[in-house]
Amino acid sequence: MISPLVQAVRIAVTEAQSVSGLLQAPRKARACFVFAHGAGAGMTHPFMVAVADDLARHGIATLRYQFVYLEQGSKRPDAPQRAHAVVRAAVREAARLLPEASLFAGGKSFGGRMTSQAQAISPLPAVRGLVFLGFPLHPAGQPATERATHLFATGVPLLFLQGTRDKLADPALLAPLAEKLGARATVELFREADHSFHAPVRSGQTDVGIRAELADTIAEWMGKISLGV
Repeated sequence: MISPLVQAVRIAVTEAQSVSGLLQAPRKARACFVFAHGAGAGMTHPFMVAVADDLARHGIATLRYQFVYLEQGSKRPDAPQRAHAVVRAAVREAARLLPEASLFAGGKSFGGRMTSQAQAISPLPAVRGLVFLGFPLHPAGQPATERATHLFATGVPLLFLQGTRDKLADPALLAPLAEKLGARATVELFREADHSFHAPVRSGQTDVGIRAELADTIAEWMGKISLGV
């Protein structure tokens, strides 16, 4: 069931095609995060809902949306070109719906990478920075950095939120990558968290606590970017 604080929207990608979206906008939102889902789950996944709720408590709006393949009931992710078109459409819609809010984009895993690829090809209008919740740097068990090459062409501040047990982003590779990206890149590591930001019980952490820390970090970073710090 959709919360009464969340508005269902349609996002036009082309004249013939649109996708579903969910706008969660607290009163006088100071920023809006155009929030793309991961490859295996859509915009109503509990993780997406929880992060959106936590960001709303910080006065940050979110526009979650579906990629075409999930909208059509497929499990096979869209080709990059199609995914990039949806990212651009969602950013346009967010700017239309909340013209006064500072605009940021990104997402969970696949969604974050499709957003950064789109930005690298051609800047997303009005987007101040990109946020990655588990950037998929490489396939599991195949450490490499080729997937990150396009990040050097994004031209905006980048926030990487990564678990230290993330099998899709070896911390030993992420640190030197961020150093090469320079001052634009900020990396925040979450102790013992995996790609889904789940940590084992023995770590003493909870999923709820990790998600709250994610939102705190995002809100503080967006505040700095908006102020030009």
